[in-house]
Amino acid sequence: MSQRETWATRAGFILAAVGSAVGLGNIWQFPFKTSAYGGATFLVVYLAAALGIGLPAMLAEFVIGRQSNLNAIGAFERLGHRNWKWVGVLGVGTGFWILSYYSVVGGWVLRYIGGSLTGAYFAGPASYFGSVSAGLDALVLHAVFMLLVVAIVAGGVEDGIERATKLMVPSIVVILGALAVWVFTLSGASPGYVYFLSPDLSQLSLSVSFDPFPSFSGPLTNVIPFAVSQAFFSLSLGMGAMITYASYVGEDQSLFGDSITVVVLNSAVGVLAGLVVIPLLFVQGVEPGSGGAGALFISLATAFAELPAGRLVGAVFFAVVLIAALSSAISLLEVVTSYVVDTYGARRPRVAAVLGGLIFLLGTPSAWDTAWLTWFDTLAYQLLLPLSVLGVLLFVGWVYGRPAVEELLSGSSLGQGVGATWLWLARTVVILAVLLTLWLGVQTLFLDGAVVPPV
Repeated sequence: MSQRETWATRAGFILAAVGSAVGLGNIWQFPFKTSAYGGATFLVVYLAAALGIGLPAMLAEFVIGRQSNLNAIGAFERLGHRNWKWVGVLGVGTGFWILSYYSVVGGWVLRYIGGSLTGAYFAGPASYFGSVSAGLDALVLHAVFMLLVVAIVAGGVEDGIERATKLMVPSIVVILGALAVWVFTLSGASPGYVYFLSPDLSQLSLSVSFDPFPSFSGPLTNVIPFAVSQAFFSLSLGMGAMITYASYVGEDQSLFGDSITVVVLNSAVGVLAGLVVIPLLFVQGVEPGSGGAGALFISLATAFAELPAGRLVGAVFFAVVLIAALSSAISLLEVVTSYVVDTYGARRPRVAAVLGGLIFLLGTPSAWDTAWLTWFDTLAYQLLLPLSVLGVLLFVGWVYGRPAVEELLSGSSLGQGVGATWLWLARTVVILAVLLTLWLGVQTLFLDGAVVPPV
């Protein structure tokens, strides 16, 4: 078996973890879902979920990864609990599933960089998106995006992933910040800030009835599953990514400090993306939540077409989105690549190429028809992600227990009280919150028929 790699620096690990978290989930999904599910109401639930659920869950994944020093599947066996390998398999499968359609959206981004520079979408943004978002054009760009991801992962941990994310993550923050300042100067942006930052407290309610099974109603019924799963998605939880990345971490690093850094930076980038995208939607008079998966592309294309220096601004914005998309995509491919390399000692470049090809094939329906992409995304958000996170929390909270606390405290100056508090929160309050999210997602899936693929 080949010698296992490690991060060259602590900063490299943090930036890679942040890069995994900061991606299309922040820039494509977060603004769209915020506008579709109540604006500031969604933001409040999302931030509460990121800190109250995402942080403890990330610590659980970090503990599994570093303690085992192995991939997301093999970790459970090395920790002496082979029967719990299904949690790792589910996480790897979820990441595989998400990357298949995520790559399609990455292909859209590539197209829009060129479309911005040439002004190709200026005459008709909606028709342009319809022509490039599905069919042969989308399939080819899906392949190009996956080739970029494979090339980075094939380079390894230090030379490929760490080197790439050290450039990507700071670039995302700087360019998004500049765009946010620019948007603030636009006439008509004020209602967007109100919608995004001023929550309606009357919408923060949820009621339950038993007939005989629990049934939930109220404004938060649809918000909770999407907001909580958005926290999972944007933090790369439930996909095996954080277990895999933490497996390359040394014992002298503070997992608690690193996880707080990742959660705070990720949430900040999500809010920053919202401060760019949502006011721009209002500048153009776009109704919140309209337009489906292409709403971001169509509405922003409209804005760039009508605003001064639109071609340059559009190209810069979509370049940022591409950087973010790559930083997350490489983490998802690394999860399954790490498993094959660890288990079979296979050569990394060959493994990355084969797996990238399989993911491309799985994403073919999403590239051919956006209805498939929406179905893949809905299933991931409302079922796969919360189910996978639940498995991790059940294992750490109720099976692994005390060794998890010891691993958490290793490399930090935290006292036993902090570790015990985290463990009890993870095994009670956090698990109950994830169960609620999962139940609401299942309720919505089956009531709306979204579980049925668009055949």
